[in-house]
Parts: sequence; C-alpha cells; structure tokens
Amino acid sequence: MPLTPAQIPEFINAISAAINQHADEITELDQAIGDGDHLFNLQRGLEALQSHAAEIAALDWPAAWQKIGMTVMAAIGGASGSLYATLFIGLSKHGKDKPTDMRTFAEALQAAVAAVKQRGKADVGEKTMLDVWVPAAETLARAASSGKDLNAILDQVCAAADAGVESTRDMLATKGRASFLGERSKGHIDAGAKTAQLMIAAIARHIRQAA
Repeated sequence: MPLTPAQIPEFINAISAAINQHADEITELDQAIGDGDHLFNLQRGLEALQSHAAEIAALDWPAAWQKIGMTVMAAIGGASGSLYATLFIGLSKHGKDKPTDMRTFAEALQAAVAAVKQRGKADVGEKTMLDVWVPAAETLARAASSGKDLNAILDQVCAAADAGVESTRDMLATKGRASFLGERSKGHIDAGAKTAQLMIAAIARHIRQAA
C-alpha cells in the first residue's frame, strides 16, 4: 500500500507514543549533559502537530512537509525546533514537483539533512542528532536505489539509526551545553540522537504494521 499524507496523523501518534514511552530515559540522558528541556520541547511540538493533523493529512506531500516544518518552528523551543523545522522544510523544497516514490524521498531526505548540517554548523561525530539522521538518510538512499523490498529497506535504516545513537556514547560533545563539559560528556548517549532514533523506529514500525 503506497504511503500518503493521510497517514501522517498515525505517524505523529506513533512517534508521540514512542517518545512518551521512553520519557524517563530521554530526561535522564538530557539532564546528564544537556539543557534538560529536550523532552518537554519535543512533546510540545508533537502536541502542536496533533492539533493540526487533520489539516496536514489533506495536503500533498510537499505541502504537508512545509506545514509540519512551520508548525515545529513555532512550537518547539531550543535548537531542536530550528533544526527539525529545517529538516521538514528541506523535505518540502526538495520533494516539490517530483514523483512520490521511495527513491525521490530518499534524495529529498539527504538534501534536507544536509540543510540541517548547515543550519546547525555540525556534522557526524559531534554528538548530535546528526549522528543518527546522516547514516539513516545515507542508508535509505543506498537501499532505495538498490531495489530492495520495503521491509529490507526499513531494517537497514533502523539498524543504521541504532548504530548511530550508540556511537554518540563515546563521543566528545562539541555543540550545545554538553560541549562545556569536555571529557565529562563522554560515556553518555546524546538525547537528541536518541529521540531521532526513536522517531525513525516508530515510523518504520508503523509502516510495517500498515503494509
């Protein structure tokens, strides 16, 4: 069954459920080396998206991504709001007037993640959500172009996200509040990377169930 924006409310609910289920873990990770408000900011953004879900579901993909990006920008505080707004607005920009297939989405996601890199002035290896989004996007692009079936693609993307979040444990933070901790930032998984992995896993799980 092809994916359509009509399923976006279900994706939002699946992500919200995953974030809430891991709320204590996220808070603990963020309090260890972050600002301690990452969970609250994400939950506020997801609540805003849920309130606009019916409107978003009626749009085409590029318009839906744009609406999600603008909603996130207005609702989520801190760096996460700006970066996720950039991600979704990037998806809209690079998916416009193109076929809505897996390969096109993969290309748009790579371009959107590159925009997040530029916006955050960060890259892989700096203990941020990019340590999950970059390998996930790269893996999706490779898998989509290889003609693998959907379940195989989802398995590979989730595995890349899992490896990405775990890789942040031994990294030295160079961005945000964690960067002030120096060597003490090592030994902790980055909260933003963890929530990115949870989002990807939630979406993949829902797609499998809906297929």
